[in-house]
Amino acid sequence: MGKGGNQGEGAAEREAPLQTFCWEEIQKHNLRTDKWLVIDRKVYNITKWSSRHPGGHRVIGHYAGEDATDAFHAFHRDLDFVRKFMKPLLIGELAPEEPSQDHGKNITEDFRALRKTAEDMNLFKSDHLFFLLLLAHIIVMESIAWFIIFYFGNGWISTVITAFVLATSQAQAGWLQHDYGHLSVYKKSMWNHVVHKFIIGHLKGASANWWNHRHFQHHAKPNIFHKDPDVNMLHVFVLGEWQPIEYGKKKLKYLPYNHQHEYFFLIGPPLLIPVYFQYQIIMTMIVRRDWVDLAWAMSYYVRFFITYIPFYGILGALLFLNFIRFLESHWFVWVTQMNHIVMEIDREPYRDWFSSQLAATCNVEQSFFNDWFSGHLNFQIEHHLFPTMPRHNLHKVAPLVKSLCAKHGIKYQEKPLLRALQDIIRSLKKSGELWLDAYLHK
Repeated sequence: MGKGGNQGEGAAEREAPLQTFCWEEIQKHNLRTDKWLVIDRKVYNITKWSSRHPGGHRVIGHYAGEDATDAFHAFHRDLDFVRKFMKPLLIGELAPEEPSQDHGKNITEDFRALRKTAEDMNLFKSDHLFFLLLLAHIIVMESIAWFIIFYFGNGWISTVITAFVLATSQAQAGWLQHDYGHLSVYKKSMWNHVVHKFIIGHLKGASANWWNHRHFQHHAKPNIFHKDPDVNMLHVFVLGEWQPIEYGKKKLKYLPYNHQHEYFFLIGPPLLIPVYFQYQIIMTMIVRRDWVDLAWAMSYYVRFFITYIPFYGILGALLFLNFIRFLESHWFVWVTQMNHIVMEIDREPYRDWFSSQLAATCNVEQSFFNDWFSGHLNFQIEHHLFPTMPRHNLHKVAPLVKSLCAKHGIKYQEKPLLRALQDIIRSLKKSGELWLDAYLHK
């Protein structure tokens, strides 16, 4: 009798209607110690769970008080698996009269229909041979680099050539780890995570968890100050239009920002990877006690020094490594900044998922070289809209995205590679001039 009674009570509880909330109430819960968000019209309290979120507490916290439906679908490959973790967090649902999003509903509905079309076209299905060949060409370059030094010796010419070959392999490994980090290769997230740790750890000496926590914030809120770490320039540069004017009004002059388009060549591409990233990655692994990632990263350094110390000695191998990082850093900075730094960079005006990604990203024209050179990040718009879509399918969804932009009057920016690179400097110069004007006259 007691058992049957308990079962009946449990069934009644499950069938009880959920509490309903309006947006005014939900938007109050956007604090560090009080976080609610909405997914598929259901309201979740993520306050305590956010610290256990695999992508880091910041990326999910950035959507506190907001509708995170499209971000949720964009980032997660295995939705059924993820929803198991969401059940205990469910506290209610949107009231029937409340829209799914408080602005941009028509664009949102059209974008979700576009995503469904992409799914029906199997554009989220990856070609495993494509990614295997990418990995193979990286390993081939590493082998060629060793052979050059082994056969021709450690003279200046062979050393420089080898450094360029290894910098190329490092850049390509960077694009490949990006694919696995976004879960865009295998259907099962676990296999993506395993290969991601191997590529970013053993082939590059970096941390998968560090990359995940940093990069997914960028995707969640691209070009938004205080939420996108990629626009946190540590007072070295001022970006966009709002920040330089604010710095100018407050008479902040950590550096002569009106010359930032010039000193960019001295402290931007040359130092990001060999100095800032290398230090930040190692310290993050140690501070967070991320011993698994640290072990993978150490395996890269052990392999590198065992390979090249016999040719250069300990100090020579260390200098050789940093020269490779120096070369790779130029490649990385120019490619990653050409799609974002030239776009709108601001505080957080409300936008739906589709509009927010288009405001912060632009494309570079397709060609075999551009695709390879940028790891298909020349399709930055499509990649941001569909982060789990395999890169070899991004060009297939691009016409659908262009059509949706045309329908809603949203600008779809695409430019030649050389112009995209030049626009980085033009953008820095423009922001620097805005700072100087505000500094002198406001």
